Amino acid sequence: MYKDQIGSKSNKVKNIVERGVIKRFTESIGDSHPIFINEEYGKQSRYGQNIAPPTFPRVFDYGDIDGLYLPNVGLIHGEQVYHYERPLFVGEEVYCYTELVDYYEKKGGNGLLGFVILKRYGEEPEGKIIFTESQTIIISETVRKELVR
Repeated sequence: MYKDQIGSKSNKVKNIVERGVIKRFTESIGDSHPIFINEEYGKQSRYGQNIAPPTFPRVFDYGDIDGLYLPNVGLIHGEQVYHYERPLFVGEEVYCYTELVDYYEKKGGNGLLGFVILKRYGEEPEGKIIFTESQTIIISETVRKELVR
């Protein structure tokens, strides 16, 4: 289904690591560690400022890969792994984009499953990588049949 799009990338999108969004994010995940939200604590930390929680990049805009359509319903979240070169700092600009790195299929108990492997990148304005995220999305037989119509 998506084999012809392997290697396709979205355009880079500018995101801001906003303090208010971090506060709401930490409340939603139930992790209000002071390194994320308390300015004084952040100043006293080894980073000298507040940082974002490790899964915070989930809220970023990564752009769209032209021609890649994944439905809003019926997908299965298979795996998501973050790798950081350094933490995300409150207030900084992060340029994000997505790459479709692989697609394969496997026979499952309920039919043929499709596995879409995406890699997302977060970079400094100068292009240096801050983090990467690998994500596996599983497409069930039912959803696959709808997509290939």
